[in-house]
Amino acid sequence: MTARVVLISPATSPALREARFGDDGPVDERGAERARAAAESLPGAVRTLTSASARCRGTAAGLGLRGVDAAELAPLDVGRWRGRTLDEVGAAEPEAVARWLADPSCAPHGGESVEDVCARVGGWLESAAEVSGRTLAVVEPEIVRAAVVHALGVPAAAFWRLDVPPLTATELSGRAARWNVRLGRPL
Repeated sequence: MTARVVLISPATSPALREARFGDDGPVDERGAERARAAAESLPGAVRTLTSASARCRGTAAGLGLRGVDAAELAPLDVGRWRGRTLDEVGAAEPEAVARWLADPSCAPHGGESVEDVCARVGGWLESAAEVSGRTLAVVEPEIVRAAVVHALGVPAAAFWRLDVPPLTATELSGRAARWNVRLGRPL
């Protein structure tokens, strides 16, 4: 059986433009408008999931999807950095930011490491391989990165080298331990 998983990155938001860590703000009006315009481009699915963030829920609503929050697809936990911008954290804790970006096992913010999120999402992806039919999931960019890292079997250090633009679809097809990836198709 071949599983098909389509990961949709959320629309734009003020927090995205500000490079704000884990800010759970909604999509902006332009992002919501673009999501509504893209609704017709989505394939049918047997299940629809979302990351538990306002941005992902708002994007799903704009796309006309009724997604169920999936705990395994929750955004990366950035601990005490939540709500702060990258510039703010970089100015206050430059060594911690440098460690976090260079070492995927490091979590100086007290939250989740990149390796942790890759393992969590990888476990979910392997269970998704057992679902017959297509799964659509509106998820934060870090969840797309983690899924691609797992699917391709690349080191977690590649996580930060993957760009995930807003409102794009990353498609994974295959079965457990054997995935093909189509990256970043605009909706």
